[in-house]
Order: sequence, then C-alpha cells, then structure tokens
Amino acid sequence: MITNPFILYGYESEKYFCDRKEETAELKRLVTNGNNVALIAPRRIGKTGLIENLFHQKDIQQHYYTFLIDIYATKNLEEMVLTMGASMLASLRPRGTKVMQRFVSFLTSLRTGVTFDAIGNPSWNVEIGDIHLPRTTLDEIFEYIDAAEKPCIIAIDEFQTVASYRNEQAEAVLRTYIQHCKNARFIFSGSQRSMMGEIFLSPSRPFYQSTSMMNIGGIPLEKYIPFSKGHFEEAGKSISDEVITEVFRRFDNVTWYVQRVMNEFFSLTAQQTMCDIDMLEPAIRNILRSNEFTYQSMLFQLPTKQKELLIAIAKEGKAMNLTSSAFIKKYRLTSSSSVQSAIKGLLEKNFVTTSLGVYEVYDKFFSLWLLAM
Repeated sequence: MITNPFILYGYESEKYFCDRKEETAELKRLVTNGNNVALIAPRRIGKTGLIENLFHQKDIQQHYYTFLIDIYATKNLEEMVLTMGASMLASLRPRGTKVMQRFVSFLTSLRTGVTFDAIGNPSWNVEIGDIHLPRTTLDEIFEYIDAAEKPCIIAIDEFQTVASYRNEQAEAVLRTYIQHCKNARFIFSGSQRSMMGEIFLSPSRPFYQSTSMMNIGGIPLEKYIPFSKGHFEEAGKSISDEVITEVFRRFDNVTWYVQRVMNEFFSLTAQQTMCDIDMLEPAIRNILRSNEFTYQSMLFQLPTKQKELLIAIAKEGKAMNLTSSAFIKKYRLTSSSSVQSAIKGLLEKNFVTTSLGVYEVYDKFFSLWLLAM
C-alpha cells in the first residue's frame, strides 16, 4: 500500500511516475530496433526511473528479458562481474525456478557459490574471492545471454565507472563481448557527461560510434504541476502552483530533490488543507534535520583545505574560476595550489560535481546545510 505517492526510491508503477512519455517511447524505439544506447544525464535527474519505466511496459515485459545492473560501487572487473551475475539472477527470480536454474547452469565457474533451496530456487552466495577468472565468468554470462529464451535488454547504470578500473582494459573487454552478442541490446547509463562523451565519442576508445546517444533533462514544470496536484487531490489535500514552481526554482529542476520536498509536503499537509509557500522552509528544515548526523560525519572526514573550499563553493552556489585571485580572496582561501589540490580531492570523493567549468556541491541538501551552519 502506497502511503505517500511521491516515491523516493525504486519504481512502483506508471501512476507514480511523472511524464517521460516521449523519452520512454524514444528509448523503446531505439532498443527494439537494434540500437545500443548511451543514456546521459546528471545524477538524480531520473535516468534509472526512465529505464525502469521502459522495463515495466507490458510489451517489453512480454517479449524481452530485462536486466538493470548498477556498477557505481564497483572498482574492478571482478566486482563488475559479481554485480552483473547477482543482478541478473535477481531480475530472473520473478520468472520462476526453471528460468533461474537455466541461468545458473551456465555459470560453471561459480557453481560452489550458488546454493539451492528445497524446491530448487537458487540463492546467490558468491563473494569477490570466488571470481578467480573474471573473463571466464563473463564468457559464461554472455553465453547465457545469447542462449536466453527471449531477447534481452541490459541496462548498465553509471557505466562511466568502467573507465576508472585500474590496470585493466575493461572497455575493450566489454566492447568485444557486446559486439558479438546477437541476443541483447544494451543501455549504457551515465551521469558524468564528459567521461561518457570520451568513452563513446573519442575515436581512440573501444566504444567509439557503437551507440545512439540520448540525453535527458529535468521533467517540465507544466507536466509536474498536474501530476503533483492530482496526487494531493486524490488524498483529499491540495497544493498551490506557487509552491511547486518555487521548489523547481530552488532545486534547479533536479527530479529527486523536487520529489523529496514534495514527499515532505505531502506528509505535512493534513486532509482538507492546502500546502502553500509558507510550508517550504519548514519542509526543508525537516529534511536537513533528518540528515544532520550524516552531514556532520561527512564534513568531519574532510581535511581542512577541502572543507574550506567545499563551504566556499556552497556559498557561491555555482562556482567558477576557483583558482582565481578574486575567488581565493573572497573566501579567504590559502593559495591557488591548495585550491587545485582540494578540488581534486572533493571531485574524487563526489562531494563536488563539475560541468563546463562550473562547480557545485553535489548534494543540494548538504549545500543548504553548509549554508545554515
């Protein structure tokens, strides 16, 4: 039972998914007509939700096996193979024991890491140490994909992560497998625009010109207003256009932040009452307060120079020319060399994001919390 229609994690159904009709149709058209797709957008804009929405289309569910594999936390090819196997088995689970057993039967190199219950359902107990030869296991996974009873659509989320695997030719390895895979189409989803561009648009890289490129932005305000008002009205509540518009402005139309504030609005609004602009600041304070311990811990772990630069970027909002004398003087930073070192650390830890020379604190709520310190 859904108690709050503004879903923050996962996918429930089209009823709770706002718009993306054109994007879903375009993504479906591409993959069902033989294209692999590089899907690019900033994090938290809704790439994964779009993929899930595609996978939940009735005709896709009927005619394809679909797999969503998030490799963001992986650090090497072994971890990617581990994640791939576990995610694929989990995706096949709703299709029944026989389908799962068929998948497992191909993974002879991992046989000791898969156990079966009394009725034959497999459980994934594979650990990273069990993958002695990742190329062998990858061979087996792709053998299954090519032999699957239905064509497959495989989405690899945060695909730019493969470029950070050290001492490995992961891109070349994957490109070889994918190039020869006839029974699947791939969606390579990524949030780091420059890195995804290098992977798919650079002539020196293995994936050059191997995909159709697709970029998505935020959900239009004119689509989100009726979506959110409809959910409030269904629950006997109401919300003003003004407050929805202000949330879009404050959070740069980044889907997850808008959705998080709307979730808070919905919980704060009693039946037969209206959520208006006066509720915005209390809602944001509630969200910041609920994350305060996490933010304190995040700040505590940073070296002093990184902490000072992070706060400066938060104050600036959208910061440019970080090593300029004007920026250094304005925020009383030490030197251009210390700023260069600090921003490198902040980018590596994902505290800060950059695009076209503009730097921002990655977590917009964390940025607001820093300003309120």
